[in-house]
Amino acid sequence: MTESKWKAAEELVRRFQRVGRALLQCDIEDSHSGNIAMRWRDSDTGREQIVITSTGSQKGDLEPDNICFLSPEETDYGYYKASSETDIHARILALPGVSASVHAHTKCLTFVTLDDDDRPSQPPPFVPVDPLGFYHLGSLIPVDWVAVPSGSKEMVETIPRRLADHRVTVIQGHGAFAKAATIEEGLFRLNLANNSGYIVQIAEKIGVAVAALRARIQADPAAHFAYAPDEYTSTNDQACDFPDEDELVREFRKTGARIFESRLSPFHTGSLSVRGIDRLLYAPKASMPRDIAGPLLQVPLAADSADSAELRVHKAIYEHSNFQTIAHCYLPEAEALAHFVYPGQSAPTDRIVPVDAEGSFLYLVIPVVAPHADMGTLVRLLHDYKVVVVRGGGVWGVGAQSLSEVLHHPSSVREICQYRVAALERGLDLRKMEPRKADRW
Repeated sequence: MTESKWKAAEELVRRFQRVGRALLQCDIEDSHSGNIAMRWRDSDTGREQIVITSTGSQKGDLEPDNICFLSPEETDYGYYKASSETDIHARILALPGVSASVHAHTKCLTFVTLDDDDRPSQPPPFVPVDPLGFYHLGSLIPVDWVAVPSGSKEMVETIPRRLADHRVTVIQGHGAFAKAATIEEGLFRLNLANNSGYIVQIAEKIGVAVAALRARIQADPAAHFAYAPDEYTSTNDQACDFPDEDELVREFRKTGARIFESRLSPFHTGSLSVRGIDRLLYAPKASMPRDIAGPLLQVPLAADSADSAELRVHKAIYEHSNFQTIAHCYLPEAEALAHFVYPGQSAPTDRIVPVDAEGSFLYLVIPVVAPHADMGTLVRLLHDYKVVVVRGGGVWGVGAQSLSEVLHHPSSVREICQYRVAALERGLDLRKMEPRKADRW
């Protein structure tokens, strides 16, 4: 093997290892489940190969001999030690524009797509109620029941057919498959799909009328979401516009890793920024595993017509405040609770009130605003409360000093939401548990 080919193969194995670890960390695989596959061209022969994880391999601890290199013309069920679902991945990879495919046991998405209907049956598609899932996954995810939901001929026919028109598809009771341009994008799509399932799972637990919410969202998505997130791309992820600022680079990377590991926002979602004199340092993919980077950019502080919707909010907050740091995360628990309606009320809550000791010490309440709340309202509430939940738009937190300071807000909000969800699951009366002073916020 030539040195250049050896280096290319080594980097390929490392990419598989990084994605495998991330799949395990975000809990959409068990120790041995799922598959990762991609098309790869041999630089010496020019021949294209399918690269796929071996059957039963530990995705969180992949070794080089767990990666199989196969000819796309000769793949077959159980080919050598490759996954028993190799034929499925080969057909997915043959779809136009597809270079990668990932299968994961997306547990939360699987939970909310189960039913007890008589078989055979055709389950309804899954419709996300959050902006990430709705926009990035194409507004719905097909769900299919098959008689043999593991490596069967029926799956070989059904899954590629579904993925010809959709980015993710679900086999009921088994998990999800994603098509992608890269294996990192496959991770991104499956993490988002599972996150959307988790939000619906929480919403159902706390009594949100999910079917009615879905109908309203499908009728007018723009009215229910703050804005459509930027399309995902794997290009430029290694970029760092301020490499000489060692301490700041470390802080961005450390904060991004904590966001991912603590599940404050799905893989490569959310954003972080630090204000400079006339520029801001910006991480547009805030949720970053420790070994999968996201770009660290330096951009003008002044508004620009080319700015993304996400970046425009950062700049507007800085323009109307003295804050030094901003974090934006898509907390699934907060998104679900933003749709909670108190008994006897007709509209979703405008606040999340801590019922735990630490949350009550840190925050009187956490304001919840509508998707298109004006910037003046958002900045005023951030001044008063330091963190705001935007229904259909994530959680915004601000700090006066460091990224560590601003990270505390989404981290605390997640725990506050978890306590409230647990109380509702137990049938407790939140109104009795909330401090009286919260009524006077």
